[in-house]
Amino acid sequence: MARKTLAGITLLVATAVAVSGCTGGSGANDADNTIDGEVTGEVTFVTWRTDLVQDGTFDAYAEEFHEMYPNATVTFEGITDYEGELKTRLSTTNYGDVLGIPNSVQPDQFADFFEPLGDTEELTADYRFLAPKSYDGTQYGLALGGNANGIVYNTAVFEEAGITAPPATEDEWLAAMEKIQANTDAIPMYTNYKDGWPLSQWSGNIGAVTGDPEAMNAMATEDAPWTEGTDIFAIDSLVYDTVAGGYTEEDPLTTNWEQSKVDFATGKIATMALGSWAISQLQAAATDAGEDPSVVGYMTFPSTVDGAQYAMVGGDYNLGINKNSSVKAAAMAWIDYLIEDSGFTESQGMVSALLADPLPENLTGLSDAGVELIELNAAPVGQEALFTNIADTAQIDVWGNLYRQKLIDIARGAADGDKESYFDELNTRWAEARAEVG
Repeated sequence: MARKTLAGITLLVATAVAVSGCTGGSGANDADNTIDGEVTGEVTFVTWRTDLVQDGTFDAYAEEFHEMYPNATVTFEGITDYEGELKTRLSTTNYGDVLGIPNSVQPDQFADFFEPLGDTEELTADYRFLAPKSYDGTQYGLALGGNANGIVYNTAVFEEAGITAPPATEDEWLAAMEKIQANTDAIPMYTNYKDGWPLSQWSGNIGAVTGDPEAMNAMATEDAPWTEGTDIFAIDSLVYDTVAGGYTEEDPLTTNWEQSKVDFATGKIATMALGSWAISQLQAAATDAGEDPSVVGYMTFPSTVDGAQYAMVGGDYNLGINKNSSVKAAAMAWIDYLIEDSGFTESQGMVSALLADPLPENLTGLSDAGVELIELNAAPVGQEALFTNIADTAQIDVWGNLYRQKLIDIARGAADGDKESYFDELNTRWAEARAEVG
């Protein structure tokens, strides 16, 4: 089923505001220019997947799409600093026709930038991962695919170190780090500090620590979330303690994401916190290096609740349509094609956004270990922007890298303070922000 079968029955609940300088030419707000109109014109897809632009994968998709819709074509614009550049471009109307909705756009701003795609409640019959890009019952984005969140580990390094099972608690994790340090030449955990964005991957484990799908909503109701017993406390404690224990790269200022994939595949790195989207890239790196791709293992965050372990599953970037686009029907058709017909999620080892599709094979390790996959609950109606507003006011980029880079700097002795003092600071800023936001 999915979006194309709902096109005829889903009513648009908002109308695009007229803005000059529309992408794709004039007529962005013509009566016929709706997502249910004629599939025609040239769609510009602005994407964070520069690798798939460069290796021709997206070009092959575009050819197949053109065969399905002879009057429509797709061109691509890959951006390396996706969040940074899009944050600037959203101040104009020049941000493509289809794009991954940047994390900097708050839920109460969706309608300012993106075309409504339908009623969220109706779309839940067919799709996963709707909550993050829904506001006031209206859907503004559909996930290209989804990921489990956790930690990749090199199975050969673990075997060499004498680790027989993935750690299930922080104590077991630190013990594993020590074994890797003592018995192998691998860096126990690689932070990817310099590139920055990989540090945001740790926050994808919010909810996994306690097995609570309300964990993020709960943070918005707490004045001191960096307190023992919460998800964010456990996540940042583990990062801090691992760095303070000397189990990470010697100079985090020189880390390199692309090189880290090769180093992981060849046994120079034991673990990295990444979503399951990274598995296929690491397997490819292993194959290119002449290594067995099965060396790439995947485990959930090392936490156990009453004998059970959990892993969060959530959407990758949600695809949205520029409200100023003049080719909205073609843009919608491109989104439908990517999600339903392209085979993208299968090739990338991602969780399909379609409920009818099975989980990918690369997550069988989690299921074999009895790990339960759960998804964060949506924020209560009317509070969709609350968490983001608190975080922004507190200047704590929970889904960024700056505050966690400072955490690492303190842990490695490059900045003043200790874990307790920094958590106290974060709690103070969070409480003050909550009071200001109201």
